[in-house]
Amino acid sequence: MKFEALMLRSLFVACLLVCGLVLGAMVNASPQAIRLAAAGTAGQLIATPTATACALPPDGVVCPRITNG
Repeated sequence: MKFEALMLRSLFVACLLVCGLVLGAMVNASPQAIRLAAAGTAGQLIATPTATACALPPDGVVCPRITNG
């Protein structure tokens, strides 16, 4: 009986250790998207030089082509 109790207790401690490590990794994780947003590079890449320019490819559907005359 003492051996089984020791094995159960060590398994419980091992499970707590693994759960603590996983929780710590999730709390301290910094995904690429968050780092990119914090650096401000995504907004600079999407920003267009003029206010009327379309950031998407001019396919005529999403960004209508403006013709002169």
